Amino acid sequence: MAQCTAPRNGHRTASGRDACPACSSRSRGYGGYSSYSPSARSSLGNSLGGSSGRSSSVKPRWSKAGSSVVYTSAEVRTLTPVRQNVEKRSSKPDLRDIFLCHAWDDRKGVAKELHDLLEFLDVSVWFSEKDVLLGSNLLREIDKGLAKSRVGIVLVTPSFLDRIAGDGIADKELSALLATDLLIPIVHDTTYDDLREASPLLGSRSGLNTAEDSISNIAEKLAELVAL
Repeated sequence: MAQCTAPRNGHRTASGRDACPACSSRSRGYGGYSSYSPSARSSLGNSLGGSSGRSSSVKPRWSKAGSSVVYTSAEVRTLTPVRQNVEKRSSKPDLRDIFLCHAWDDRKGVAKELHDLLEFLDVSVWFSEKDVLLGSNLLREIDKGLAKSRVGIVLVTPSFLDRIAGDGIADKELSALLATDLLIPIVHDTTYDDLREASPLLGSRSGLNTAEDSISNIAEKLAELVAL
């Protein structure tokens, strides 16, 4: 029997899954995430990477009965203030669920993958490919996007860190942004140490990490976080 090449965290990209001898046969014929039936959503984490396999897992209060999504205690502590703000903003009309901030170079890679997973889970996403004009100031667009969204995600990749260095983002601007408790960093193909070096304020905010969990599981956690 073929063995999965990523049994713990799953495959971070569709191409990685297709290259796996165990998983590629399961993914053939699906035609993308949208081809899954609604009844398959509860098993999305297993079909696209499965549980992270960590033994110390807990359920947050916003996780619905019957949910298969599990969290670490640290993740619950990180996400609880964000969830509280989601609930406070529940009465505001015409809000997107999530604002996805990412580097330009990631727009057709991991950012698009995360966007598609979230939309498959019925999460409305503010995404630069659809909503942000090219050449716009990063912080201004994050600020506007957060104002029109329940949660903001910053996808931290090597390309994003390069953009921070190039744009010279001011600490006082990030301080005002992070004070909203609506922003979640998601680190991918880099580390929080690298993030803290590039932006101490953004790096001081706990978040999620694709080195510790599959991107499909992260998408499910975010979908639960914004569900009302």
